[in-house]
Amino acid sequence: MNSTQTLEIPVNTETSSLSGENLFQRGIRNIPRFPIISKHAFLVLSGLLMVFPFIWMLSGSLKSNDEIFSNPLNLIPETIRWETFIDTFNSAPFGLYIFNSFSVALFTTLLVIINSAMFAYALTQLKFRSKTVLYFVVMGCYMLPGAVTYIPSYITLANLGLLDSHTGLVVSNAASVFGVFYLRQVFLKIHPSLIEAARIDGAGEMKILWAIVLPQCRSALATLFLITFITNYNSYMWPSLVITTQELNLIAIGIRQFFIAEGNYGLNWSEIMAASTIAVLPLLILFVVCQKTILSGIADNGVKE
Repeated sequence: MNSTQTLEIPVNTETSSLSGENLFQRGIRNIPRFPIISKHAFLVLSGLLMVFPFIWMLSGSLKSNDEIFSNPLNLIPETIRWETFIDTFNSAPFGLYIFNSFSVALFTTLLVIINSAMFAYALTQLKFRSKTVLYFVVMGCYMLPGAVTYIPSYITLANLGLLDSHTGLVVSNAASVFGVFYLRQVFLKIHPSLIEAARIDGAGEMKILWAIVLPQCRSALATLFLITFITNYNSYMWPSLVITTQELNLIAIGIRQFFIAEGNYGLNWSEIMAASTIAVLPLLILFVVCQKTILSGIADNGVKE
């Protein structure tokens, strides 16, 4: 009777695991670290360059004028002067200016989002003739300089009786070509089957837009909201042409008037930096509020597989 004999070779699992671990560690050590270090160094340097003007502005608002000119690169004041902010508020109605800018920017941004969403939805989800031609006409308007529209917009507001009013500013900035272009690119990523399923269920176009499409684009809407709000909040040239009453001034115009008030051009640098810090503070708060929504993003295109 023949029997088959097998030769069993003992394997030291501990030795093999250690050798595998050593090979893994050796592979990690062999990974070139210079690109990673250089990338992080570039990001840190870029971040410092971007945040330095804000830190320098805040530091200058806490210094005296003599200290600003004697040691401008010293970010730590010798004596912190919190009373500069109080003097600044007492010198000009910056609280009123910030409220004016905030209200005008908020209502303008809401109208821009509504108009841009409806226009972009029509360009991407509806079928009609000359849709491509209309899109290129809109993009052609985007290439026009903003100063070209000042005269016809001014004449239109004058005929409507909306000069020297916040309503005129809101109405004249209620449409944004950038908003249409941005939301169009976002809506194109939404899967068509999601829209078709809603239409089969009997949903109208407005319901599809507000209940299905826009909830899928929360991060894009937050980004557009932040960009549009900051643009209108910091707007200077167009509001300076429309607004003539001091009580209706926006913050950018108010800071300029404070800068040249009573012939003290360039003398009250500490108060000017304090006013600039106060003006920037609402934008920083808004960015912190919208940051989580913007950075979260949408990983899919609206349809989970």
